[in-house]
Amino acid sequence: MASIQDIGLSAAINLMSAFAFLFAFAMLRLQPVNDRVYFPKWYLKGIRGSPTRSRGIMNRFVNLDWTTYVKFLNWMPAALQMPEPELIEHAGLDSAVYIRIYLLGLKMFVPITLLAFGVLVPVNWTGETLENIDDLTFSNVDKLSISNVPPGSPRFWAHITMTYVFTLWTCYTLYMEYKAVAIMRLRHLAAESRRPDQLTVLVRNVPPDPDESVNEHVEHFFCVNHPDHYLCHQVVYNANDLAKLVAQRKALQNWLTYYENKYERKPTNRPTTKTGYGGFWGTTVDAIDFYTSKMEVLAEKEAAEREKIMNDPKAIMPAAFVSFKSRWGTAVCAQTQQCHNPTIWLTEWAPEPRDVFWDNLAIPYVELSIRRLLTTVALFFLIFCFMIPIAFVQSLANLEGIQKVLPFLKPVIEMKTVKSVIQGFLPGIALKIFLIILPTILMTMSQIEGYTSLSYLDRRSAEKYFWFIIVNVFLGSIITGTAFQQLKSFLEQPPTEIPKTVGVSIPMKATFFITYIMVDGWAGIAAEILRVVPLVVFHLKNTFLVKTEQDRQQAMDPGHLDFATSEPRIQFYFLLGLVYAAVAPILLPFIIVFFAFSYVVFRHQVINVYDQKYESGARYWPDVHRRLIICLIISQLLMMGLLSTKKLAKVTALLLPQPILTFWFNRYCAGRFESAFSKFPLQEAMVKDTLEKATEPNLNLKEYLKDAYVHPVFKGKDFDRPRVVDEEESNPLVPTRRTSQVTSRYNSEASSSNTATPVANKHTGSPGSM
Repeated sequence: MASIQDIGLSAAINLMSAFAFLFAFAMLRLQPVNDRVYFPKWYLKGIRGSPTRSRGIMNRFVNLDWTTYVKFLNWMPAALQMPEPELIEHAGLDSAVYIRIYLLGLKMFVPITLLAFGVLVPVNWTGETLENIDDLTFSNVDKLSISNVPPGSPRFWAHITMTYVFTLWTCYTLYMEYKAVAIMRLRHLAAESRRPDQLTVLVRNVPPDPDESVNEHVEHFFCVNHPDHYLCHQVVYNANDLAKLVAQRKALQNWLTYYENKYERKPTNRPTTKTGYGGFWGTTVDAIDFYTSKMEVLAEKEAAEREKIMNDPKAIMPAAFVSFKSRWGTAVCAQTQQCHNPTIWLTEWAPEPRDVFWDNLAIPYVELSIRRLLTTVALFFLIFCFMIPIAFVQSLANLEGIQKVLPFLKPVIEMKTVKSVIQGFLPGIALKIFLIILPTILMTMSQIEGYTSLSYLDRRSAEKYFWFIIVNVFLGSIITGTAFQQLKSFLEQPPTEIPKTVGVSIPMKATFFITYIMVDGWAGIAAEILRVVPLVVFHLKNTFLVKTEQDRQQAMDPGHLDFATSEPRIQFYFLLGLVYAAVAPILLPFIIVFFAFSYVVFRHQVINVYDQKYESGARYWPDVHRRLIICLIISQLLMMGLLSTKKLAKVTALLLPQPILTFWFNRYCAGRFESAFSKFPLQEAMVKDTLEKATEPNLNLKEYLKDAYVHPVFKGKDFDRPRVVDEEESNPLVPTRRTSQVTSRYNSEASSSNTATPVANKHTGSPGSM
């Protein structure tokens, strides 16, 4: 077990790493040449000019004002000065609410830490139990945990009481935060300026019609069933192959620009490249001519693919973005069932245009259930198969494991400094490295499931990542670590003593999680603000690809908050705090440092750096709340299991109401607040519509929406747009090409019927003749 000395050394290493990152950041951000790396958001908003202009040659690259170096840490108070309403306007509600998660951690754990250290630490320290257990490895740090309290001791009443206090305080803070975020969202929606997604729904699983195309069928259906509110629609094209060609053309354009810039700098030498993959082998050719010809070939392929999409009816998917004249009409359509057959004409709120994940709109709706089932099975095997290598890594990340596998290193391992590094630093860093590739795997699985918005993909990936962390990082580290470290005790003790050893050993894993917090939460967050990769990439682009100021603007990489990985990581720290609050309070100060440091860092980042890919209005908060409730219930169940090994079976029954009441509390919060995150009140919609009509009576919504949901590969291109129908048309009948004249109550089963039916009148819905 790691001792206080081991933890101290680990803390020193991670603190020095964090301070090194922060110092490097403070110096680099002051240099004019790095201004676009550390303040890209202000450039994107057009309110910051380049400091490299109108300066001397030296001043364009290096800041020679020594007074700025004296105040190199002023970015910290500056990050905290912007009021929350201004932050929401500047960075968006998603970013503002994300930062509140760190603030919630401080609100929750600062009081819990004070209570735990004031009540439980003295109770644990004076227990004097670990010394009486033979063949058990422990340190002074472990004496601060519940493991040091003798079985059956009345001291456990303090832990039981504090468990209820911690639960009540946690539920109170979660309730107040849920309430605050719900109010923030409603205010945000009420004050938000007009956006295309406020007036648009996504319609999926449009049933086939023998007489009408998807375009005509959608127009017919909504003219009949929403005659007073339907405005226009945009069918969905399967343009995935075209999108790949466009991406290839952009990549080739970058290489062509690189070689053109190279030639401009040295006109006497024409740059060359090789025709093989990546330019590493093959015939040597003129680079500019080579990439120009490849661009021409690709342009021909792109034009042919575009023409194919426009002329092939199969390229049109049974889905469409349908826009309405009012938010009220949009809300009615998005939040109601459109047909007596609940499997067709499925409507939902459209994502905002930049939030659309266009690749998945081309997936047939009937495939989605199969995809999601297969993904669930794959996730199950991924989670539990990953435990094998994690167990192996954890077994090696301690002295006994390394000596067993690499016995020739024993003299080195026995050195005091090396021993401290292995026990205090290696376990955390090993697990951190092992989890690097995981987010990419989970995001790919979410994309395979077929969700149509980037925000929902992030939410689904976050859900997967959360359960992966629970099973592998938390439970896996406890179980495998305990098994390997106490293997000798397990083999020598009678079977009846094994539950006791497990119950005592689980709290002793607090030292491992302390090292993990310091590696991931201290040094890791400090590395986030340094932005090493964007810094290097920007200067490479600036050197080889940039010709104009516009090129320099495009070379910036502001990045964004990665909700898919950052949210579950935060919730993991909540889990550790809740589990160890009554078990090993020594963990809590390290968690508080993480929340405080992260709050400052990410407040700086969302103000100056991140440019979010979408804005969902904090729709992810119900998921955050639910996962925090899961963390709370897990901590309660583990506390019950731990006390059951302490000869307190009857007393443990007093904790049974906790998970039940917590589950009820979650249901109450969902009923009270969740609708604010999934539905738009008709009253609020009518208020916004009325206000908009009063302030902008001549607004042309059709013109505003016509290009909003056009696939990005068609932006700026001429293509056959769907015909727009509005109430000003002179023809009062719904245009249709049906020979069978099936009415708007059409469903997929009725399409085979040969019975002629009058077409409903557009405005009244009554039958009329064509």
